Amino acid sequence: MTLEFAPSARSTVGLEWEIMLADPASGDLAGRAPELLAVLEEQSASERHTVTGELLTNTIEVTSGVGESVAHAVDDIARAISAVRGATDPIGIELLSAGSHPFAQWYDQQVTDKTRYHTLIERTQWWGRNMMIWGIHVHVGVDDHRKVFPIINALTAYLPHLQALAASSPFWAGERTGYASNRALVFQQLPTAGLPWPLHDWAQFESYMDDMVRTGVMKDASEVRWDIRPAPRWGTIEVRACDGMSTLPELAAVAALVQVLVEHFSRELDEGRPLSALPSWFHRENKWRAARYGLDARVIVDDSGAQRDVRDHLAETLDELAPVARALGCEREFGSVGTILRDGASYARQVAVADAAEGDLGEVVQHLIREFRSGPEASTHEA
Repeated sequence: MTLEFAPSARSTVGLEWEIMLADPASGDLAGRAPELLAVLEEQSASERHTVTGELLTNTIEVTSGVGESVAHAVDDIARAISAVRGATDPIGIELLSAGSHPFAQWYDQQVTDKTRYHTLIERTQWWGRNMMIWGIHVHVGVDDHRKVFPIINALTAYLPHLQALAASSPFWAGERTGYASNRALVFQQLPTAGLPWPLHDWAQFESYMDDMVRTGVMKDASEVRWDIRPAPRWGTIEVRACDGMSTLPELAAVAALVQVLVEHFSRELDEGRPLSALPSWFHRENKWRAARYGLDARVIVDDSGAQRDVRDHLAETLDELAPVARALGCEREFGSVGTILRDGASYARQVAVADAAEGDLGEVVQHLIREFRSGPEASTHEA
């Protein structure tokens, strides 16, 4: 099978953000996307951004255009959110984002009436129906398909760092899970999801896709649901490992980190320097540690098995790659990764709110609604 990797401007950025619809009084999910999307999709037809549906009717996804910078893509997302609020505020629907809803139950949710979603549920059954998960996707343009898998293999070593920064699913169906990102472990149950296979070049990916299509596992590359995947249609590498970010500034920070890492690895290849990659068993362990402990995880950072606190390793990465961020014009957003390291990720804020409210997860939902409107709350950081 021959797969063409579309031309794409190097290190351009595209963002996708899955957003929950909720009843403002109860905080429970509201399956009202179908009634909103007819108008919202038409309104966005002439815009850089798009507003579309997702697997469940309680979700709307907003997508940026191709951003020349992180700020450019984030501005598209902000405009999309404004358009969505123009439709949801008048009918009393609130918006929030996290990797999971704190107390909603899967059996109360409706699947969007599209063939591909019904096919997914038919195949995956209980696990598919339990996909009450929300995430972000970050696309970064790559200028040569020969770079794609060396960069993916090197970038996979930073998946735990990205996962820890974005972790926002400490509750599941009304229970405290003990995980910073329960979503990470739920999502990998889908048959084509999880860590990327350690392929070495584009030809191996084409061979992989040929096997998957020939055996009926997938129809095309869009059904590859790895934590990091190539997106041949767009000419990008797409990071899909992150929970839904609870605020727009945090989305921008994680997007900048992804962009800077991809550009850094691309420069290394331009200079003829090979990129290092960890053994796949270390990647698997690191993913679990980040899901369990979030920013308190200790991760394996090289093939000798050396381990570092993810906070310390991230702080060093910010220092080392600051020149790349300046060159890309995302220095402000890249620096905001340090704000998350200092103030804590969404999972920690949610747990703090639950503790202060004696376990009332309705208060956690109201906290997420407020954060989505105005950003992280200072009182929560202090807690």
